[in-house]
Amino acid sequence: MVTNSVTRLVHFLSLVLILGPQLMQATVTYDKKAIIINGHRRILLSGSIHYPRSTPEMWEDLIWKAKNGGLDVIDTYVFWNVHEPSPGNYDFRGRYDIVRFIKTVQKLGLYVHLRIGPYVCAEWNFGGFPVWLKYVPGISFRTDNGPFKAAMQGFTQKIVQMMKSERLFESQGGPIILSQIENEYGAERYALGAAGASYINWAAKMALGLNTGVPWVMCKEDDAPDPIINACNGFYCDAFSPNKPYKPKMWTEAWSGWFTEFGGPIYQRPVQDLAFGVTRFMLKGGSYVNYYMFHGGTNFGRSAGGPFITTSYDYDAPIDEYGLIREPKYSHLKELHKAIKLCEHALVSSDPNVKSIGRYQQAHVFSAGHGNCAAFLTNIDSNSAARVIFNNMHYDLPAWSVSILPDCRNEVFNTAKVKSQTSWRQMLPTNSFLHSWQTYGEDIMSLSQSSTFTVTGLLEQLNVTRDNSDYLWYMTSVDIRSSESFLRGGQKPTLIVQSRGHAVHVFVNGQYSGSAYGTRENMRFTFTGPVNLHAGPNKIALLSVAAGLPNIGLHFENWNTGILGPVSLHGVDQGKRDLSLQKWTYMVGLRGEARNLVSPSQSSAVEWVGGSLYNRGQQPLTWYKAYFNAPGGSGPLALDLRSMGKGQAWINGQSIGRYWMKYANGNCGTCKYSGTYRAPKCQHGCGQPTQRWYHVPRSWLKPQNNLLVLLEELGGDASKISLVRRVTASVCADTFEHHPSVENWQIDNTGEPKMRQEVNLNLSCEPGESISSIKFASFGTPLGTCGSFKKGACHSPDSHAIIEKMCVGRKSCKVTASNSFFQADPCPNVLKRLSVEAICSSNTVI
Repeated sequence: MVTNSVTRLVHFLSLVLILGPQLMQATVTYDKKAIIINGHRRILLSGSIHYPRSTPEMWEDLIWKAKNGGLDVIDTYVFWNVHEPSPGNYDFRGRYDIVRFIKTVQKLGLYVHLRIGPYVCAEWNFGGFPVWLKYVPGISFRTDNGPFKAAMQGFTQKIVQMMKSERLFESQGGPIILSQIENEYGAERYALGAAGASYINWAAKMALGLNTGVPWVMCKEDDAPDPIINACNGFYCDAFSPNKPYKPKMWTEAWSGWFTEFGGPIYQRPVQDLAFGVTRFMLKGGSYVNYYMFHGGTNFGRSAGGPFITTSYDYDAPIDEYGLIREPKYSHLKELHKAIKLCEHALVSSDPNVKSIGRYQQAHVFSAGHGNCAAFLTNIDSNSAARVIFNNMHYDLPAWSVSILPDCRNEVFNTAKVKSQTSWRQMLPTNSFLHSWQTYGEDIMSLSQSSTFTVTGLLEQLNVTRDNSDYLWYMTSVDIRSSESFLRGGQKPTLIVQSRGHAVHVFVNGQYSGSAYGTRENMRFTFTGPVNLHAGPNKIALLSVAAGLPNIGLHFENWNTGILGPVSLHGVDQGKRDLSLQKWTYMVGLRGEARNLVSPSQSSAVEWVGGSLYNRGQQPLTWYKAYFNAPGGSGPLALDLRSMGKGQAWINGQSIGRYWMKYANGNCGTCKYSGTYRAPKCQHGCGQPTQRWYHVPRSWLKPQNNLLVLLEELGGDASKISLVRRVTASVCADTFEHHPSVENWQIDNTGEPKMRQEVNLNLSCEPGESISSIKFASFGTPLGTCGSFKKGACHSPDSHAIIEKMCVGRKSCKVTASNSFFQADPCPNVLKRLSVEAICSSNTVI
């Protein structure tokens, strides 16, 4: 028996030597409580960061901030259209280098949820599908259709094989712990009936057959076939349950804000409500939450879909479009994440015991044995605070809030009590000026001499452009008899153009006659306007402009775009002339696009006109170019385009995206955090351009002679364009003495949460900045909020000097809110508050 044991031991050790890497690979499974990694149930906190919406140079900083904010997982879609721009031709360079992105996540020690889709929605052009897919013979999107399933399977296999070859699945020792197939299919599933059911079953079987070694997810798909996990998306998901009792409760999109469309307001979601929703999900058995978005980023180029979605995809996320931390959203959620982690063992080990502690108040108590107890005290009253008794102790619960008690006694966090730092951002001028302005005008009268073709009738735009350009010219001619009454001083004829999106600019005999626009909610619109006609032939040129292709809806691949008519002329002697069925000449794109004016190597391919912009007037369809040097420093930059109209912009050949100074129309006013949140709530920016500033990534710049090119569709004042920097104007923080917070807790050696007796206030600046001065400081009973603090009746006279000594010159500082720290009690028997406003500055000349 000894010999046999030795033989087995030698055999085992041999296997270890041969298969060591495989034996060390992690396993990812699940049960009804949570995702299980290496045998341990995990509470997983995730955030969406989309690699094409930032630059590779930004990725590590964004991911580090996500990790520092308490996240375990980075979630990203995979964007088919950027990776396979034409069939079989793949692009994984630069912003599309998904392997580099995932390896950066791995380097920083986080997991990845890879949402392959490949339909992504995401306010992305064509929902992430490549436009060529629409023209595959016999295809029908997202249904039981052979050509579509073949294409979808081919791309999904391509991505999975790429991940496998780089050993990026957790089953191979990589960071990918989850993958998603399809995306928000529920509505289509029910609309398509049997075909939808057949398709979704096929998609599940196809994904499982790829043998990734990690679980697959389907969001907003109640009929997700086993063993696929169905998950929830929305502003709230506490009422959601998976479709089988042995699946974990997952929230794949906790919406941190909302997207923005040109002409609409800016939507903000109060962090108190977001924290309330996340905590409610956890106390109802949730174990995985993903913030959509944690960093929204920028829709560079023509990537925005919808249409009418802005270039900014900020989404009111904890990390803003430029990569800066948004306070107090970031830090309040960071504190929430710490509090949830203190309760992790209890949450994944037990079901809650729910107790009523008031009319609108409940206690959810999780007990994991050995004295391990966590409690969540909830007040769902949206109007009134409540004082409740739990475990023979009193607790004050603000309206619409949850308090977290990791030991069932001490409150470490309340969703409505924001004690985190607040930051104020500003756009300030740089020392970099645009110079050497030149212009190039599109010659409307000579359009027919370009690459054109002529047919009878009006054509659908996408079928002609294949989305190679936003622009399609529709041109025809109208003969006017010399006997027409309007030529003798009568009222001008009226041109009526009916379009299905998204904008149209009208030119008659080379002169601009006006524009009309649709909206995201109603893409059909009509141009109606007087036109100047003369006797003889008159050239009518209609420039149809797309503002991003649809990204959502049943069979959106069949939706029409462009001028589909009728087009008619009213007010002539015959009453009305229908122009729709006469001969129309078409040209895809603009001359400046064909000549690649945006490229630094091609910008001199045409004769630009130099000289002062002040004397030129504002002409439609004009190209502008200028040069500038990169400003010093490392902070984020943007173009201020408020003086312009509508168009596109490029820096050194890289497309910043579409710009449009369309003014926001909405219902702006006060914002109350409590009560059910929906996108129309908490609107901002009414009466201002929806988007004024456009992100210029630092990595796109050279030290000198950077080329800026703009295409202005309507006519703007380019002389007023400026390069600005986004800075933190001031940071504020305040806290109360004796008020326990999650920072005062830690997990001890036994795995139990324990409290330290210390209450701290934290101030921190962005990387590259330090605290240069203290604008306000008071330990006592200060009044007001950040930006408007005032001393109260009680004030420690040394407050400012002490804080200044502790903080000035440092990137961050921590101050204790206590009498001993401030050397005296300024008002005995009064609960004191410490409030500070600091200025962050960079020492770099900019």
